[in-house]
Amino acid sequence: FLRWSEWCAMRCADAVISVSVHLQDDLSRRHRRGRDIRVISNGATMPGDTGHTALDALGVRPGRYILSVGRLVPDKGWDIALDGMDLLEPATVAGLDYVIAGGARSEGGVTVQRAGIEIRLAPGWKTYWRYPGDSGIPPRFDFSKSRNVKSVNVRWPAPQRLADESGVSIGYKRDVVFPLEIMPQDATKPVTLALIIDYAVCEKICVPADATAELTLSGKPGEQEGKLSHGETLVPKAAAAGDEGTPGIRAVKREGSRMLVDVAASSGAVELFAEGPTPDWALPVPSPIPGAPAGQQRFAFELDGLPSGAKPSGATLMLTAVAGEQAIEVPYRLD
Repeated sequence: FLRWSEWCAMRCADAVISVSVHLQDDLSRRHRRGRDIRVISNGATMPGDTGHTALDALGVRPGRYILSVGRLVPDKGWDIALDGMDLLEPATVAGLDYVIAGGARSEGGVTVQRAGIEIRLAPGWKTYWRYPGDSGIPPRFDFSKSRNVKSVNVRWPAPQRLADESGVSIGYKRDVVFPLEIMPQDATKPVTLALIIDYAVCEKICVPADATAELTLSGKPGEQEGKLSHGETLVPKAAAAGDEGTPGIRAVKREGSRMLVDVAASSGAVELFAEGPTPDWALPVPSPIPGAPAGQQRFAFELDGLPSGAKPSGATLMLTAVAGEQAIEVPYRLD
């Protein structure tokens, strides 16, 4: 089937585009129309024979490594590849190095650097999401002492619903990594990230905590790449109401001061969280109620906890749906 598809494309298409000069050369040798192929690069141009120079720079030996090539972004699933390496029989990978090679995301020609902040929690303890729910203190990150840093974007892994005698809070009960996207001021100079963090951890009582840390970024994957990549995969993906994916917010309806949201998930429990347009909105945590179509869960919450003088009409809420390790964020404008 693949060969037939190639044959049709080379003979019937109005134009043919190749993603690399190497693919262009291969098609040119096998098809008469090969000389008309345009190249729009989406791959790597193979260098000439560099001997062992590149391997020496990576500290690996010829014939003693496993190589994966791709962009260093969450969607490539490098954390899964690293976990898979741990599952191989020791005798199979004895003496082999696993090498990941690729570039990071860029904006305006400047590479966006990556880092992460890990909060480790003892059994029975919890910490909070950016909106903590009925109670709790969200982490506050201060990067003002950083050097050669234009901006830092903190990305929040999907949280979970945490109910106790004080109400329903939103946060984490396991170790959590907050991925960071760092834009340098000058891409030719080193980037030093300086962090001041204020947060809280809670068991029976809440304990305020603070910490400082400093890290000079190399722009290359570090020893914690697996944890960072996994943390990035847990960040909710952008979506829209009515999308067909799972988890998915199928419908949103306002009935006066009450909101109804139907959420679909492929299997297992699903949770929903709602945030206002600014941090001083303190919306209730949505509660599951009956009445949803088959395969969906309906949630309800009141448009309560608004700042003084604020009106719901015209405001945009952020709805976050979580099902296991899959999560989405959906903006919804109130009419």
